[in-house]
Amino acid sequence: MSVIVVRDVPRLPRRAHDGHKGTYGKVLVVAGSRGMSGGAVLCGRAALRSGAGIVQVASPADSQAVIAASYPGYTTFGIRQHADGTFGDGTVEEVLELAHAADVVALGPGLGRATGTVAFTRRVLEELRETPLVLDADGLFAVSPFLDEFEGRPAAFVMTPHPTEFARLTGVPAPKTDREREDQAVAFAGRYGGVMLLKGAATLVADGTHLYRNTTGNPGMATGGSGDVLTGVIAALIALGLGAFDAAVLGAWVHGRAGDLGAAVLGQTSLNATDVLDYLPAVFKELESHW
Repeated sequence: MSVIVVRDVPRLPRRAHDGHKGTYGKVLVVAGSRGMSGGAVLCGRAALRSGAGIVQVASPADSQAVIAASYPGYTTFGIRQHADGTFGDGTVEEVLELAHAADVVALGPGLGRATGTVAFTRRVLEELRETPLVLDADGLFAVSPFLDEFEGRPAAFVMTPHPTEFARLTGVPAPKTDREREDQAVAFAGRYGGVMLLKGAATLVADGTHLYRNTTGNPGMATGGSGDVLTGVIAALIALGLGAFDAAVLGAWVHGRAGDLGAAVLGQTSLNATDVLDYLPAVFKELESHW
């Protein structure tokens, strides 16, 4: 099967002059366990910076106060948990109710890898089939290796692994060459459906028939939390109405461009995830100039 190489980045949707927060979509972020609340904060803030009208962050109860105090722009929800940190009875149903009221769900950043968390994540993924989903970080860990039970989702589905996470998903060693990366990303997306965004130098986006090689970004972005920002950007673009492939392509470009602007001022060595977040407005202002 031939693959169409995509070179153009999709346009940012124009905002309606009479729009309101409901016009621009609701993002639900499910993330942030004890000690890893930063992933939820970064993802939620990135979704707001990327144009989403409403963002809600659902986290284990231990982390809710920290996440709520870290930024006033989103609302929060505490997922009930037992004293040992595992999720309480009925929590999947609670999260599914929140998800059904959202336009897209971002699942995984800093969520944790405890046995109860893995079981919770798998059940959410199995039952949440009609709402678009961006799966990252510990969400990817929970479904690795990725099996047929998760394929064929009718709603938009984007996975955003780095090479080690991709190897865990596929069950085979991480690709070593650019050609191997492209072939494996396209094959994975083609088999299971959805969109595969494979991070790295020249991040790849594939949906089984189309392939995009990102041209923005720099080594300074190889730092903790950067991927959480990317997840929030992609989720917001889906909430704005872009298809999963276009949202992943534009999200990868925006994320890398913000990192490039940050590195131009701060250098690559000291660049961190909050810097990428802080330069998102400048990137979106550039995109608005093409409206």
